[in-house]
Amino acid sequence: MWVKEALQLPVFQYIQETIQKSGLKAYVVGGYVRDYFLGKLSNDIDIVIENPGHHTYEEKPLYGIKFAKIFANFIGAEVNIFENFGTALVKKEDLEIEFVGTRKESYRRDSRKPIVENGSLFDDQLRRDLTINSMSISLNSDDFGLLIDPFNGLEDLKNKIIKTPTDPNVTFCDDPLRMMRAIRFATTLEFTIEKKTYEAIRSNANRIKIISKERIADELNKMIMANKPSIGFKMLFYTGLLEIIFPELYRMQGVEVIEGKAHKDNFFHTLQVLDNLCVYSDNLWLRWAAILHDIAKPLTKKFNPQHGWTFHGHEDKGAQMVPQIFKKLRLPLNEKMKFVQKMVKLHLRPIALVDEEVTDSAIRRLIVDAGEDLEQLLKLCRADITTRDSNKLEKYLKNYDNVEKRIHEVIEADNLRNWQPPITGEMIMEYFQLKPSPVVGEIKNAIRNAILDGVIPNNYSAAFDYMKTIGQLILNKNYNP
Repeated sequence: MWVKEALQLPVFQYIQETIQKSGLKAYVVGGYVRDYFLGKLSNDIDIVIENPGHHTYEEKPLYGIKFAKIFANFIGAEVNIFENFGTALVKKEDLEIEFVGTRKESYRRDSRKPIVENGSLFDDQLRRDLTINSMSISLNSDDFGLLIDPFNGLEDLKNKIIKTPTDPNVTFCDDPLRMMRAIRFATTLEFTIEKKTYEAIRSNANRIKIISKERIADELNKMIMANKPSIGFKMLFYTGLLEIIFPELYRMQGVEVIEGKAHKDNFFHTLQVLDNLCVYSDNLWLRWAAILHDIAKPLTKKFNPQHGWTFHGHEDKGAQMVPQIFKKLRLPLNEKMKFVQKMVKLHLRPIALVDEEVTDSAIRRLIVDAGEDLEQLLKLCRADITTRDSNKLEKYLKNYDNVEKRIHEVIEADNLRNWQPPITGEMIMEYFQLKPSPVVGEIKNAIRNAILDGVIPNNYSAAFDYMKTIGQLILNKNYNP
């Protein structure tokens, strides 16, 4: 099969010129080929250079690196060489082109680091994780544009099937990260994993323990960014991988019944919330907040004969767990983590405002506590409305529409968007001739509460006058008990 139309980018013409200069053979392989048949344009291009002969890397030069140097010099670009991996990277405008020599690999039981030898193009395609990623297209003048597909990857792509080029037990035992990749591709492409391949993931799940947390987190993040991430999380659950890589989420599954009263399955509820959120947002960290919003429910679950099941304080406990989970999964411990923590802590607050008797004061406090993340929080809470009863769902969503309307009305009326109190601690210290102390915070907090409770208007003049009065009362209380 010829697919010359896949090679219209100028970079492929430059590679042809390099082939003539080097006397080597080159092929585009992997994701670029797969994405072409999916109707996508990939900016990451993997080029394999066929090694003449069957020599080990120690006996012969690394032909991928040699080719990359000639190519980079030809187009006037810099080349980044990674000797340990036998690869070289050249960046051209918005393209990243990686070069490597064709090779074959073997593995030790206790490591995913392969023993690498030079090999044929067939050897190189055989070592790849999935059939849909093993297709290549020739860039050589005698067969330019020829699709080389020894494992029927194109057929699997058309049939929406995920499977490995060789025995999946060998593939996954050799490099257990490939199990995560198989599930990730099945999720992002919404494909089905072939039965034999799926069973091999279940059989080899325990091997995932030798993979670094960073690599696992990278695959999780890509899966979370799918249109329907629940597909992947269910496969992780049923194959046994989830219990190993993310036990906190795994433990949410299950329903307990006491005196005929059952609570919902919090694991599957969480997956529904995550899928719901994907309709409203492509923010990775808000999606993580959806995953973790009820993470503490197993730890806070209690049964009360009168009220049934309760999970009091799960939002606070969950927020406390976020840094621990991020650290264990090697996710960033920065503002992104703090954002997720904030969303978990506040996720019940908007729903509580559905009650018509809720005061403007409660709404003001939510607006101030959420700050610039209010809109993200509202999206998360909308996604958290789940029920199988379509009539109830419609009613709940309509009530929530009214909540959002009230929140935005209060924002506009009280000028509270990204609000900060008009009186600072420095102003308080200067007026009362105080040094930094708890009493300064007490005065500042009293002013904040007065504004949020509607006692005084949200402006500097009113706040300053109130500061003089309340500040003196607080000082009298603290220094004249």
